[in-house]
Amino acid sequence: TTTAGTLTLSVLVHDEVLAARVLAGGGERVSWTFHPEEAVSPRHISEAPPAGYTANPPWTTRTAADGTEQVLQPLTGGGQTATAYRRTGDDLLLSVGHSSPSGTAAEAASLRNLGRVASYNALRRRHLRWWHAFYRKSFVSFPDRRLQSFHWIQLYKVASASRAGGPVMATSGPWLEPTPWPAVWWNLNVQLEYWLIHGFNHPELDALATTLRQSQEQLIANVPAAYRADSSGIGRSSDMFADRGVGVPGSGAETGDLTWALHNVWLSYRHSMDKALLRDTIFPVLRRAINYYLHFLTPGSDGRLHLPSTLSPEYPVVPPQDTNYDLALLRWGCRTLIESAELLDIDDELMPRWQEVLARLTPYPVDDNGFMIGADTPYAQSHRHYSHLLMVYPLYLVNWDQPGSRDLIAKSVARWHALTGAHRGYSYTGAASMYAMTGDGDTAITYLRKFFDPTTRFPCRANTHYTEAGPVIETPLSASQSLHDMFCQSWGGTVRVFPAVPSAWADVTLHNFRAQGAFLVSAVRKAGTTRFIRIRSLAGEPLKLRHGLSGTLTVLLDDGTPARTQDLGDGTLAIDLPRGREVLVHSGVRPELVIAPVAGGEPGPAWGLP
Repeated sequence: TTTAGTLTLSVLVHDEVLAARVLAGGGERVSWTFHPEEAVSPRHISEAPPAGYTANPPWTTRTAADGTEQVLQPLTGGGQTATAYRRTGDDLLLSVGHSSPSGTAAEAASLRNLGRVASYNALRRRHLRWWHAFYRKSFVSFPDRRLQSFHWIQLYKVASASRAGGPVMATSGPWLEPTPWPAVWWNLNVQLEYWLIHGFNHPELDALATTLRQSQEQLIANVPAAYRADSSGIGRSSDMFADRGVGVPGSGAETGDLTWALHNVWLSYRHSMDKALLRDTIFPVLRRAINYYLHFLTPGSDGRLHLPSTLSPEYPVVPPQDTNYDLALLRWGCRTLIESAELLDIDDELMPRWQEVLARLTPYPVDDNGFMIGADTPYAQSHRHYSHLLMVYPLYLVNWDQPGSRDLIAKSVARWHALTGAHRGYSYTGAASMYAMTGDGDTAITYLRKFFDPTTRFPCRANTHYTEAGPVIETPLSASQSLHDMFCQSWGGTVRVFPAVPSAWADVTLHNFRAQGAFLVSAVRKAGTTRFIRIRSLAGEPLKLRHGLSGTLTVLLDDGTPARTQDLGDGTLAIDLPRGREVLVHSGVRPELVIAPVAGGEPGPAWGLP
């Protein structure tokens, strides 16, 4: 509302086109003017450019034959950014194209994007259809209405930020604000960004897998020339094309980031069972990433294989030998290569080497406080990252199903959070997921709520975003994954339904929650008791279900016939479930099979502006 009248603004972005409509009332009028800004790196706000830095040249403008206007920005580093816009009455359609190294392709891209859109109304209809179909792919409801609202908003955010086939998310996501991190960070951020898409049943958002598949030549070029014949890697941060060199082990370099990113792609495979993803991306890229480690493994006097000094991300001491970060990733990588080769029926010449590494690799360094940073380097100062605990989460190499590991896990996680001062939002979401693995939902939710506590140093903001030195997208998204870990877990070949629900949440509903093995899980919990579980198999994988039910079980296929089952003990049931079929599991009399929102308390303050 202005002194002259009113302006009602509606804006959406769809298929790479921004569409805006302004309706003027009273004495107001609408005109659109594009104001190009100088092309300056957003990092310039936090530090001076390096010596000899050459600024980008000025923009130019032009008008196409159909009246579309363009602003063309050549870039000193190569390539071009082009903004095209068209005004129709009070409506505006605008698109941005970027090309590299081509200095002209962006012009055509921005015009091509606009050419697919007839009008604001047409794009809005497509936009609404997309969102309506998108949200129906899964459903979750639990009785904390404000936290549930947060959870759904994270799904909105990742859908606004990522598409399979598009660029991997930068650390700020799609919301451009002044930031010291205008890039992709590979030592935590990108991993946390994509975990939640699996449970939410949205594999179509996975740009990380497609980025690594499309960047294989660059990943080879990132390692020193002496190792490019058989190795790949990536440094801590890069552009969208994964262009960043990786250092050499022995120099204290951070070397495990590509392997950790590939664990995300492995999760995409496990949730889809898409063998093309395994064959074309995971196996070839992981083989080269692990080869880079193998160049530097050396036998010690103890007969074990050891790594030279590498950096455990974010821990501020001289990088030690045998960092737990790299030992965990090396173990996971060799195990995964062996399993992948068997699945793909590949007789790989490196199979004996991977087996040797698993047999001879030095154990994880531990002391009386649990997992250390590395050999001779205890965890002795506050550490925001859980790089020294990857074997616990998210790799699950050391896990709660191993009774002999429980004390080590418990004291390691407790020690991590006992030393305070450096913890950040993802320190709390990571701890929440670790406690969820142990089945302790009450401790898990306690840690997760620290992320929302305004008295912590870096809490979640009022609009569900998060910022430290600048805005970052990954931590709120990882908070949604912490909730997923309370509702459904599927590591180690077992689907666990309601494994760590906080005791205060008596009612929870899941529908089409995607689990490893390509299973869609629907389940209802009422008054603290699981009423039924329905699972649909998309791939025909073996199903082991830890159901949490008591009493005599009824296990029926979708045609009403009993499923073939085997009791594996510990509340776990093996179920023969063919591809494309569903199984219903319950105890007692047949429950009402309804998926619906649960009753909740007061919603609390709304997210965002009042």
